[in-house]
Amino acid sequence: MTAQIEFVDVQKYYGTYHALKSINLTVEKGSFVALVGPSGCGKTTLLRSLAGLEKISGGEIRIVGERMNDVPPRKRDIAMVFQSYALYPHMTVEQNLTYSLRIRGMKKKEARKAAEDVAATTELSHLLKRYPRELSGGQRQRVAMSRAIIRDPKAFLFDEPLSNLDAALRVHMRKEIRTLHERLGATSVYVTHDQIEAMTMADRVVLMKEGRIEQQGAPLELYDRPINRFVAGFIGSPAMNFVPATVGADGQSLVLDLPGNQTLPYPGRLEPSRRVVAGLRPEHLVPASGTDALIRLPLRGAEATGATTFLFTESDPELAVVLNGRNTIKVGEELGLMIDPALIHLFDEKTGERL
Repeated sequence: MTAQIEFVDVQKYYGTYHALKSINLTVEKGSFVALVGPSGCGKTTLLRSLAGLEKISGGEIRIVGERMNDVPPRKRDIAMVFQSYALYPHMTVEQNLTYSLRIRGMKKKEARKAAEDVAATTELSHLLKRYPRELSGGQRQRVAMSRAIIRDPKAFLFDEPLSNLDAALRVHMRKEIRTLHERLGATSVYVTHDQIEAMTMADRVVLMKEGRIEQQGAPLELYDRPINRFVAGFIGSPAMNFVPATVGADGQSLVLDLPGNQTLPYPGRLEPSRRVVAGLRPEHLVPASGTDALIRLPLRGAEATGATTFLFTESDPELAVVLNGRNTIKVGEELGLMIDPALIHLFDEKTGERL
């Protein structure tokens, strides 16, 4: 694949604050890359640096092999879609779409034809004569996306574009953005704090923390093999359960720091008596009874959402369990659980690195 965007040892300082720390990242042509992480991790700063809205302090940013460090935003041939839509309220949808083309010298007739073509792609043809105030939130976001598409840029940059929408519309717009990406064969860089958006939309997820890239890869790579506790806890909803444990004398079992010294088998061979942290995803814990139950703890509470029920144990640490179906165990009664040993994640107690 061809590299469309490259970050090479990119650094960014705000005074003494080190916002971006040695960022190395390649975005291939036609790919959809999501930058995700908690607030303050540097993902928006990285996107704004790519757009030219922030000047980097070191390293290089390249677009199609060309160094962009000193190139102004208008000459980088990228298009940004913002959280706030940023539409001109006094212009119709058609005028919003054609504005960037007209100021670059395109004739009115050609610009209108381009707007009609893009509107057909984004299902806005019947709204071209309306003003932004006459549109719903989802329609306004489609206009903002259409305004980016009409420029035919080298890359689309999305800065948390769905944050202002309600939950149902966010799900709908996730599908729309991904469908448009595939239809256009575009290169997209998408910033979000929502790991569900990142996991469902992107070809590649880049998870950031405190100005660094913690892990990057296909969404399920981060889910299946997180490199440390931070990644394991961020990817997945509900978050992974973390239970301190001691490796058993046989090197193939884990004695959990839970009431009753409950023990789980482990398929690998570990150093006996080593202190570790076991990572147990809520969706991998399965209710069990009799000798099948490897963990037994009182039930503290249950949250039913219909097809799914969330269970919580009376323990320290508390365990969250995702149950597909309805719960029949009463609060205070014993909840038996089992887990496939191959689905247990292990992390070093001190460093948090995956074992």
